[in-house]
Amino acid sequence: MAILDSIIARAKQNKQRIVLPEGTEERTLKAADQILAEGIANIILLGSPNEINKLASEFGLKNISKATIIDPENNPNSQKYIDLLLQLRQRKGLQPEQAVELVKDPLYLACLLVKAGDADGEVAGAKNYTGNVLRPAFQIIKTRQGAKCVSGAFLMIFKDKTYGHDGMLLFADCAATPVPTAEELGSIAVVSAGTAKSIFGFDDPKVAIMSFSTKGSAKHETVDKVIEAGNFAKQYAPDLKIDAELQADAALVPSVAKSKAPGSEVAGQANVLVFPSLEAGNIGYKLVQRLAGAEALGPILQGLAAPVNDLSRGCSVEDVVKMIAITANQAIAAKQ
Repeated sequence: MAILDSIIARAKQNKQRIVLPEGTEERTLKAADQILAEGIANIILLGSPNEINKLASEFGLKNISKATIIDPENNPNSQKYIDLLLQLRQRKGLQPEQAVELVKDPLYLACLLVKAGDADGEVAGAKNYTGNVLRPAFQIIKTRQGAKCVSGAFLMIFKDKTYGHDGMLLFADCAATPVPTAEELGSIAVVSAGTAKSIFGFDDPKVAIMSFSTKGSAKHETVDKVIEAGNFAKQYAPDLKIDAELQADAALVPSVAKSKAPGSEVAGQANVLVFPSLEAGNIGYKLVQRLAGAEALGPILQGLAAPVNDLSRGCSVEDVVKMIAITANQAIAAKQ
């Protein structure tokens, strides 16, 4: 896959520190070994050093010795992270004794490492529920300046290159915010364009905020929200090519765009599709993946102040490798 080759090459050129809190999970360890062998990123594993090294030996992994291993239960730097956690959460009622316990939780410690600047990004979820992965990220890393919410994007890669950017379309939000407000939806549109450009090389993102209506063909409060979202997006990013209230055919098919949305600089040539709700986005990407045979790369979480990505618990080793490389690219983009 050419796009993945580009992502890996970029990661190798500017190696980032990616923390893996599930340091004793088999697929995670095997992915870490591959990442270290290929020089894609520097890896921080959380877990018992004895257990990690024992498992690495059992699995025949030769590169785990190159990783930094931190034991959350016996961390000589734990006070640093306790103090940071209290600084961030004491006003929310967090007590010192609670902070002491939370920094022993690998998912919390991973986020604290990122927040403190001791890691550049995190990948987790091979054995933890999404809610458990995201909760400390929301509490500690939080949304980045200008982003109104966290969203999840999938890069959809098609063999047929008729649509999108060289046969690729970015779909969002497919993973995080169930019912975004108009302002949040506008923010998702802007952030998604940034992901398409900085991570996947879309030189000219064209964003369509999707609806069941095109340019007034139907009246409904959900259509009004989509139009309002487009207005917010244009306020946030005046130079971005974006159009709201487009049906899928009007967004993608030039001949339909001519009749339904004449004069639009996006209609008929959109490469970033923003869905009006998580329900629509999640259903949409799965239908396209299964019925059109598209490869779905993601979800890539967007809108956090530093990259944290959540894996499916059914992920493969190769899925973990891909997500580490993408997370490294997000970290690189965030520093530019």
